[in-house]
Amino acid sequence: MKKHLFAAAISGLLAFSLAHPAAAESADVSAQAQAPQSDADRLTLIEARIAAVKTGLQLTPAQQKDWDNLEKVVREVITARAARQIADVKEAAAFRDKDDVVSGMKLAARDLAARGEELNRVADAAAPLFASMDPAQKHRFAVLLHSFSPTAQK
Repeated sequence: MKKHLFAAAISGLLAFSLAHPAAAESADVSAQAQAPQSDADRLTLIEARIAAVKTGLQLTPAQQKDWDNLEKVVREVITARAARQIADVKEAAAFRDKDDVVSGMKLAARDLAARGEELNRVADAAAPLFASMDPAQKHRFAVLLHSFSPTAQK
């Protein structure tokens, strides 16, 4: 059960950081404030989220090495996912223009497979850190990552 929660939490952090950058804003924010974010804004928010998770975990010096590895993998995955997302948007637009539903489905399947591989990489990198956490850290880890998921924004 904890493995599934952990995997879902990591997935939520990764997915939310790219797919829902404005979802964390309250519903009463004006439409102008919800304009598309610049790359610099998006990177700043990602950095802030990573720093918040790290600070909230209150890592011990012994856990720092495992955190550094996890952070490195998360950054690699976020970078790869952002590049793939840009390419997919362009490719999907071409499919929509041609009403090519089958190619669109294949594009979505490719994206899901890549996201699954990325999540496995992150889970593998997170496993040593998670194993070294005390129960309070594990709880905070789940809470911190859950707050980034779109369903937590209700």
